[in-house]
Amino acid sequence: MRDDLIDLLWKGLLETLYMVFWSSLFALVLGMTLGVTLVVTEKGGILEAPRLHKVISTLINSVRSLPFIILIVLLLPLSRWVVGTTLGPTAAIVSLSIGAAPFLGRIIENTLKEVSPGKVEAAKSIGAPPLTIIFHVLIPEALPALVRGITIGIIGITEFTAVAGAIGAGGLGSLAIRFGYQRFREDVLFATVILIILLVQLIQWGGDFIAGQISKKRYKFE
Repeated sequence: MRDDLIDLLWKGLLETLYMVFWSSLFALVLGMTLGVTLVVTEKGGILEAPRLHKVISTLINSVRSLPFIILIVLLLPLSRWVVGTTLGPTAAIVSLSIGAAPFLGRIIENTLKEVSPGKVEAAKSIGAPPLTIIFHVLIPEALPALVRGITIGIIGITEFTAVAGAIGAGGLGSLAIRFGYQRFREDVLFATVILIILLVQLIQWGGDFIAGQISKKRYKFE
């Protein structure tokens, strides 16, 4: 029984890590694109485009307003088209990425808005092009806060994997529901809860550590 529990937990943990890693990567690419676009296209931005800003903002709000379990169901056809199936960790990555990207986009947008406008204006005054301002002013200045915000997003994705497990995505969430709750195995249920808590704590610690190191280096050079 003990070996059986360890095997179940190990498989569930690997599936969860697989989903969290790839979903976080894709969601970060999408979220960063959305967040940066929102900042630079807003009124007074370096690439002011109010109509585009409004369209993207409305799209983000629409996706964020949907409960994640409903979003997964709506994206099942897309998952089938992309990976050929609607079951398993790989199929869940599609829904997790799209579901988390708007959330990350808003975090990144708000973080970039905290950068001092004076530094952006200084870069514009010396003729720096928009891409230079984005990659050499906005993002570097906001980097510690970005890391902390992205950490929150990754933790959110970890929580989403548990929801995705309810409809066949696998991972610790599926293990807790199918083997723990439905089969009345309290050992499995409690063990998965403990693993998820530990995983979230490690992600939070890692994000705080990286952000702290970036801040220390910046303070040292300043």
